[in-house]
Amino acid sequence: MGGKEEVVLSRMEPKMQFSHTRLNSFKLGLTHSMWEKKHAKKTSSKKKARDPSPTEMSVEPWASPQDQAAAEHTRSKISPAAQEQEQPDKLCLESFWSEVETIRQGCGEADLDPTRRDSRQSEEGEQEEQWLADAGLSTLISEDSEDVDKAVLLSTLTRTQAEAVQRRLDSYTLSRRKKNKLPPRDVRDIFSSPIAQALLPESQNSKDLPQNSMASVAKMPFSAVTPEHQRAAPKEEFLITDIAYCEQAVIFIKQANFPLNNIPYRKEDGTLPRVICPKCRLGVTRIQDLSLADMKKVRQLALIDMTALCDLLELEVKRHKTGKRKIAESPLFGVPLATLLETDQKIKPITSIPLFLHTLLSFLEKKGVDSEGILRVPGSQSRIKLLQQNLEANFYKGRFNWDEVSPNDAAALLKKFIRELPDPLLTAEYLNTFSAVRDITELRQKLHMLNLLILLLPEPNRSTLKALLEFLSKVVNREKKNRMNLWAVATIMAPNLFLHKAVPSRLTDGAEKGQAEKAADVMRLLIRYQDLLWTVPNFLMSQVRRLNENSNRRYQFKNLLRKIQPDSREKTEKNSEPRRTIKIQVGDLVNGTMEFQLNINCRTSDLLAQFYRQFLRSPENGKGKMRRNGSVGYPDCALYEVGGNIGEHCLDTETHLLDLYNSNPGGEWVIKTKPNGGRGQ
Repeated sequence: MGGKEEVVLSRMEPKMQFSHTRLNSFKLGLTHSMWEKKHAKKTSSKKKARDPSPTEMSVEPWASPQDQAAAEHTRSKISPAAQEQEQPDKLCLESFWSEVETIRQGCGEADLDPTRRDSRQSEEGEQEEQWLADAGLSTLISEDSEDVDKAVLLSTLTRTQAEAVQRRLDSYTLSRRKKNKLPPRDVRDIFSSPIAQALLPESQNSKDLPQNSMASVAKMPFSAVTPEHQRAAPKEEFLITDIAYCEQAVIFIKQANFPLNNIPYRKEDGTLPRVICPKCRLGVTRIQDLSLADMKKVRQLALIDMTALCDLLELEVKRHKTGKRKIAESPLFGVPLATLLETDQKIKPITSIPLFLHTLLSFLEKKGVDSEGILRVPGSQSRIKLLQQNLEANFYKGRFNWDEVSPNDAAALLKKFIRELPDPLLTAEYLNTFSAVRDITELRQKLHMLNLLILLLPEPNRSTLKALLEFLSKVVNREKKNRMNLWAVATIMAPNLFLHKAVPSRLTDGAEKGQAEKAADVMRLLIRYQDLLWTVPNFLMSQVRRLNENSNRRYQFKNLLRKIQPDSREKTEKNSEPRRTIKIQVGDLVNGTMEFQLNINCRTSDLLAQFYRQFLRSPENGKGKMRRNGSVGYPDCALYEVGGNIGEHCLDTETHLLDLYNSNPGGEWVIKTKPNGGRGQ
């Protein structure tokens, strides 16, 4: 299947629903449709042309940017023997344990002892209480809150997510009973209360939910639900984001037990397939596209779904809290990311990662990506120590000369900066969960877990991790010159991210080769699929919209409104192609409004094209700025969805606007200039 090929799926039975989302049942059956198209030799009658429905999707590949295209071209010129290396070789494994030894020497052997507890596990009941607070469910154990407050977030959850909440409440209740304290109300009491029943969507209360969810994937090929180690390594994987990841796991676990016949067995060779993500008509939502208020809700819902997924996969993950540590005297190394950013944003307000890291990565991209053995070849320890002292004294004064730095020494400084952060880059709370991903056998479930974990990271950590992964991807793409393939880069960088003195780790336990491969496997997934992992899955976007809608209804209830406003989507059905008034707030260039006619096919890109023609590039209203070379530059603008059931949402250029209008008729559309986000956004 070509990288730009689009597949339009046929209309399916609309009555079949999954959980709270009103999605057609074919979405988890996508794999079947694609598989059938490639392998079944059947003819079908021609159908009349029609406009696509809002639930139809085009299939577009992820993890295939221009850099990867260049990398594939490079790999095609490498000898077949080199291309067959899909597992870490002896040199990679030696480099892995060399990195581990370097970390041990830097922080002391005892700091990496899994029995040592510099970070502490929460006391009995404390961990559940903190989890409920992080998930936005602390009202469940508060005697002061009202039923309606407790029902708002619960009303958006799927059945499996609600069961995960119940388990945490049961554990909390048990611990409180041991301490002779009154238990909180049972979550089932809240779900069964009249207020909760009024807020819960019909599909949420349906007793037929499991059967419907199973029916939605009844036609999936066995290869789609067979564990990877039982079937040949696929060349393509399909990632569905419209349905909660934990609900997909329920279906997978049930169908994985079906009897399988004639399924070829092939030992997993470590080859990473091309991942294809169905793109819905509301477009892709990237992390930086949402407001901080909406991202907070995304994180709460992601935590619930991630916890439910861990329960289903039987991953026992303990969250840790780092103890108090001595504040580093250095202005660069050993300083918390938040502190570095607070200092750097006084110099450069729009920066999202530390200025030192940005400068270091820029230097390595210019001078290091073509250096043979970059990241693997160690720098001189004496030079690195002098470089660190020089940087700490002169970096912020602007007197440091990068021309005298060798690429290998700079790469060593990069790894040193990451591992000397007082808290792990992946955070003390979730470092062990990131590490546990290596024990999941199914690739899609690994990606599900990593996607949720990325959403849970604090913004400074997430932006810094993205900047690091973007650099590592560029190193891999220059494999022909630097001799560093994906396995090599992942194997060397894994210890620097997954080993930290603040969190006990069992990464180095057991057989050396197996542990190194597992750790490197998680690292290479982060590098290879980073573009996909930095998006908000569609099911979380739907839950956030419902959460906002239910919050509005809560206020209506509290104000004793006798009738909740009817869903305005019913009004839009009478006028299938309405006109919208779009606000324009493009700095000091253009402020006003414009009219735009909606139809079934118009997208965000069409609206922006009309805006540029009408306001920026027209002879009468030209607002471009003359560049030095004589060309005219125009501001980079985007369409934002503001209000209604969302806070603020920067829209994908492929968003179908009529579907968006029907999804959030109460929201306003505003054209604004894009923020000049830096590296790692």
